[in-house]
Amino acid sequence: MTSNKYKRVLLKLSGEAFAGESGFGIDPQILKRIAEQIKRVADSGTQIAVVVGSGNFWRGADMANRNGMDRVTADYAGMLATVINALALQDALEKLGISTRTQSAIAVQQVAEIFIRRRAIRHLEKGRVVIFAGGTGNPYMTTDTAAALRAIEIEAEILLMAKNKVDGIYSADPLKDPHAIKFDKLSHIEALNLRLKVMDATAFSLCLENKLPIVVFNMDTPGGIERAAAGESIGTLVSSEV
Repeated sequence: MTSNKYKRVLLKLSGEAFAGESGFGIDPQILKRIAEQIKRVADSGTQIAVVVGSGNFWRGADMANRNGMDRVTADYAGMLATVINALALQDALEKLGISTRTQSAIAVQQVAEIFIRRRAIRHLEKGRVVIFAGGTGNPYMTTDTAAALRAIEIEAEILLMAKNKVDGIYSADPLKDPHAIKFDKLSHIEALNLRLKVMDATAFSLCLENKLPIVVFNMDTPGGIERAAAGESIGTLVSSEV
C-alpha cells in the first residue's frame, strides 16, 4: 500500500519535454532525469502510466497547414513519432531497473503491444510503468485527448500535465504577456469558458464529463512529477470540486 494521495496516475509528457534547449530530437540527460522521476513515483507505490507526444519530431497539424500535406497522413506520421519517444523512455526506465511496457494505439507489433485496456491495467497492478504511444489511433485527435482518454480508461485518479517552461495555467501566454495572471485552481467549466489553451477542448470536455482532475505544472520544476503524483500543491489544479 502507498501513503501517497493517489494510487494510480497518468502523466502526459509533451514531445518538447524530451528535446531540451535544442527543440528537436531527444536530449539524453533530460530523458534520464524524466525517467528517474518516474522511477521514484513507481518506487513510492503509486501506479503510473505515461502518454507521450511527438512535438520534438513532428506536428501533424503544422505539416498540413504550412506544407499542404494531407492532414490524415500527417497525423499518422505524428503517431509514429510518438512511438520513437515511447521506446526511448522505455529504454531509459529499464536501464534504471523499472519493468516497463509500451502499448500503441496503432499496430507496431515488433516494438510495442497493441493497446488493450485490461492488459494495461494488469501491468499497472503488477507495478509496471505503462507507456501509451500512437495517440488515440485516430487523426485530428491530439495527444492531450489521448491522455484524457487513457486516464479515464485505466481509471487513473488524476491527469498530470507536464508543460514546457510554464508552471501552470495563466489568463494569457506568460511567455508573451508579462501581465498574465496565474490560476492556482479552476473548474473544468471555467477552463473551457475562458478558452485557455493549455490543452485542447476535446480533452477538457472528456475530463469534465468524467470528473477527472488535472494538474498542470512545469516539467522543469525540481521533483515536479513526484510532487504532483504525491498530491502536493503544485502548478494549477483543474477539478469539478473548485
